[in-house]
Amino acid sequence: MATYFMFGNYSAAAMAKASPARTAEVSKLIKDLGGKVKSIHALLGDHDLVLIVDLPGETAAVKASVALGRMTGISFTTCAALPVDEFDKIISEL
Repeated sequence: MATYFMFGNYSAAAMAKASPARTAEVSKLIKDLGGKVKSIHALLGDHDLVLIVDLPGETAAVKASVALGRMTGISFTTCAALPVDEFDKIISEL
């Protein structure tokens, strides 16, 4: 499993439909793609929210990003995340 940060920005229509039920639908969609929601946070700043999820790989991450956008009206930017110890190992080989 790989970890992804999914940064979202609400449209006015997406904000109007925000609800605990929609949050549950988001978690179900990630689970249906073979993943797990580690956490979801509302943000102040350049992005309105972030989902931290584990997914089987890039294909599942693309599907999640597009499907969540279609389902919620939220625009997502999805970024792969490496634990810093893995990053340190990779760069130590340079």
